[in-house]
Amino acid sequence: MEADTYAQPARQLGVDNAVPDKDGIRRMVILRGLDKITARATTIYAPIGVPVRYATLSITARYCYSTPGTETPETTAFLQITDRRPDQAASKVFSGWMLASSPSLNGLEHPLYDVWVISCKTNQPGQQAPTVASTAPVKPVSPDSKANEKLPDLPEGAGQ
Repeated sequence: MEADTYAQPARQLGVDNAVPDKDGIRRMVILRGLDKITARATTIYAPIGVPVRYATLSITARYCYSTPGTETPETTAFLQITDRRPDQAASKVFSGWMLASSPSLNGLEHPLYDVWVISCKTNQPGQQAPTVASTAPVKPVSPDSKANEKLPDLPEGAGQ
């Protein structure tokens, strides 16, 4: 592949380039793209409503949301991805919701590239990037649980 296939826009797109929602909030999805041939990973910044290029893909983020820090970390994004190869007509290869915590649940199926959600960013002051994935055990909280309960001990080799 030619080096200019990965060319980024002349200026770095940011959250200020996003189309504001009904409340005036501008959002941007931070994605990771992987070229399966070269194993080259690239961070992609996709402001809402602005098509961005990654290799032969044109990615348009339509919505992005991250849960507040007080809740279980989760980021969801609605993406539309079109493959625009020079020798073929443009074809839509993905349209739907992607979850940062489960990239394989509803992912892009493409022979050359993988794209998955990392996080969302807004123009709201004081926003912090959420933690996307944690390997720490999660204890479900039921209404009748006590705050001092600990997680049960698992047998050795249980994988957690």
